[in-house]
Amino acid sequence: MAQTKGHFEVHDLGNFKLHVYYTNDALGDASYIIEGKNALVTMEQPLFKDNVAEFDAYLSQLGKTVEKRITDYHVGGTGSHEVVMAEGMPAFTKGEIYGGMMQGFAQAFGDALTDMPTGKASEVAFGTTQTWAGISFEFRHGAASDFPGASILIGGKVYYTHWTPAKAHVSHLQVSSPAAIDAEIAEAENSLASKAELFIGGHGGAAQRDAVEFKIAYLNKMKEVFEDNRTAQTFVNAMKEAFPGLPGETGLEELGKALYK
Repeated sequence: MAQTKGHFEVHDLGNFKLHVYYTNDALGDASYIIEGKNALVTMEQPLFKDNVAEFDAYLSQLGKTVEKRITDYHVGGTGSHEVVMAEGMPAFTKGEIYGGMMQGFAQAFGDALTDMPTGKASEVAFGTTQTWAGISFEFRHGAASDFPGASILIGGKVYYTHWTPAKAHVSHLQVSSPAAIDAEIAEAENSLASKAELFIGGHGGAAQRDAVEFKIAYLNKMKEVFEDNRTAQTFVNAMKEAFPGLPGETGLEELGKALYK
C-alpha cells in the first residue's frame, strides 16, 4: 500500500530549530528533528518505508550528528540505532496491547511498513531532565488514560504530547472512556502551564496555544454533553449541535461507541 510522501516545516526557536515532518501516512503520524548548534535529536521516526526514506534523506542533508533518537509513543524506523524511551515503555511496546496494535498494522499495511527496530532501548526516568544536542528534554508523565509514554518539554519552548491539540473533534483512540476526558483535560492544562510556545504530538504536527485552549473548552463541553445524554446517538447529535461544522464530525459515531460501551 503505497504512501503519499510527506512534507517538512521548520520553526526557529532561537537556540534550536524544530523540524516537523508531516508524514501524510494512513495513521496521521508526525515525526520531529530537534536541531541544536552542533547536533540533532530525532523523535518518533516514521513507520512507513516511503516516509522513512524521505525522513532519513532530510536528516542527512542537515549535516550534523544525531546524538539521540527518542521513541516515545510510536515505534518507528530507527533500524539498528539505539533509542531512548520513557521508563516502562520498552516493556509496554512488547506487551499484548501495543504488540497487538502493531500486528494489526502489519496485517493492514503489509510490506509498506518498515522493519521493526532492533537497536537497544534505554529508559529515561519520569521527572528527570536530560540535555542532548545542548537542549533540555524534560520527561513528564503523559495523560493518565494513555499509553505510558511521556509528555516532553523541549528547550522550555515546545511541549510534546501523544496527540497534537487541534480545533477538531477528538478521536475515539484518544478519548476511549469517560475517565479519559478528565485525563486529557488535566494534561492539556499541564501543557499550557508549561509556558511552551509550540505544542506538538505524534499525531498531527505543530499547533499554537489557542489550539490547546480550544481543546480544553471542547473537552469540558464534551463532558457536559456526556453527562446530559444517555445514549451514544443522542450524544453524537448533541456534539454536532454544539460544534456545527467542526472537522472530524464523521468520527463522532466511534467516539460515542467508546464512551457508551
